[in-house]
Amino acid sequence: MDPLSDVLSLQKPRAYVTGCLSAGNPWSLQLPAYTGIKCYAVVTGECWLSVAGVEQPVRLRAGNCLLLPHGRPFVIASDLALSPMDARTIIASVERYQGVLKVTPGDDFFLLGSHFALEGDARFLLDVLPPIVMLKDEVQQDSIRWAVERMLREMRDFQPGGTLVAQQVAYTLLVEALRLHSADDTRRGSGWLFALADPRMRTVLSLIHQSPAHGWTLEELARSVGMSRTAFAQNFKRTVGESTMAYITRWRMTLAANRIKDKRESIASVAPSLGYQSESAFSAAFKRHWGRSPRQYHRSHRLEPSGVNSDR
Repeated sequence: MDPLSDVLSLQKPRAYVTGCLSAGNPWSLQLPAYTGIKCYAVVTGECWLSVAGVEQPVRLRAGNCLLLPHGRPFVIASDLALSPMDARTIIASVERYQGVLKVTPGDDFFLLGSHFALEGDARFLLDVLPPIVMLKDEVQQDSIRWAVERMLREMRDFQPGGTLVAQQVAYTLLVEALRLHSADDTRRGSGWLFALADPRMRTVLSLIHQSPAHGWTLEELARSVGMSRTAFAQNFKRTVGESTMAYITRWRMTLAANRIKDKRESIASVAPSLGYQSESAFSAAFKRHWGRSPRQYHRSHRLEPSGVNSDR
């Protein structure tokens, strides 16, 4: 698999809430803090979005798609000067309106959204994303239009299996949004996700992800993309945001935590599968990265319900 697929496979995003929101002006809605990622597509109308900790509000218009990956409380409103209603007080009305959350009577505004639960420690993904991931230019909107239209059709027609189809299409929309964000030159940042837009760095990251147990050297990775050792090391750190060896270690530790927590593999079997010659060397590296030993990490997650991300 490619690096983005690898990371998402570990996190196992699951759209456990997919629905619509409609409102007639004026209106304002406060949504509380949450875990996971929220994904929204504006179908009709306009509104303001104000996310806690983000200085400037964002104007949303029909065709815009956005991700809110950090679980911060936020307000969406036709006018941010209005006193917002608490979303939790009107959630019970969803079923009465066939899956559409009616904020106020009217249809000036219509929003499609999904809330994705993430499994395990999600920092490998979330740390490279800003508080708001916005997709709003015409090319980006064309790329997501099919998914939005299909989700709306499934939710409106109520065919057998429609809920499952809507969830799968929502997952497709999430992946497409992440791909478009990583390729957006106007919002270029550092991190493995942005580095995927560079063909040479994408090749290197793919090699690391495909063979995490391999004893990678700078010379070997630089040679794989036809670069000198020095030029490669500088380019990798500039685009990925950390040294090559630091990235390799972080990816290995992310895999290790996932295996120890979810697959209940023994430490003795995990260590060599990630390139460590001894269990003690692996345990020392794991503790340096996670702040606790593999056994402590395992015990802390042993009774954790599936699908809960306790590290955020």
